[in-house]
Amino acid sequence: MEMILDLINTDTFLIGMIITIFVLFLLYLNTTIKLSKLRKSYKEFMKRLGNGNNIEEMLKHYMTSVEKVEKEQQELANYSVQIDKKMEKCIQKVGMVRYNAFQDTGSNLSFALAILDENNNGVVLNGIYSREMSNIYAKAVEKGTSIHTLSEEEKEAIQKAINQEEEKR
Repeated sequence: MEMILDLINTDTFLIGMIITIFVLFLLYLNTTIKLSKLRKSYKEFMKRLGNGNNIEEMLKHYMTSVEKVEKEQQELANYSVQIDKKMEKCIQKVGMVRYNAFQDTGSNLSFALAILDENNNGVVLNGIYSREMSNIYAKAVEKGTSIHTLSEEEKEAIQKAINQEEEKR
């Protein structure tokens, strides 16, 4: 321990420490100057990259725009889901059968028309034409059937409407 204290008290040690401090100070100055040049070069690069504008401000602006677009996209997705739910109840399937209701009329002027939604709910219309009059009857359809008695033509129109959707797949 005494040797270390003697070494510290010598003039050589003091000169060595002063030289070390001076060298460290020069290294510090050199590093500070290089850092200053690097910062200046970075700022110029960012201005050139941003065509004279501050690239950091541009990035903030773009991030705000992206967040806005993401929010709008989510709103559109939610709206699309609502539309899909409403579409289930819209007319999606139509089946029609033309037939001759009476022997004395020709050209199949009577018809059965089924109008159904995605769940096969809707109505079947039966238009019966004769020389003296023309009548149209409507019967509710739920899940492809009706609580009312259906004619063969009405059943066929409902099946055509249901099968029309299956043919699309």
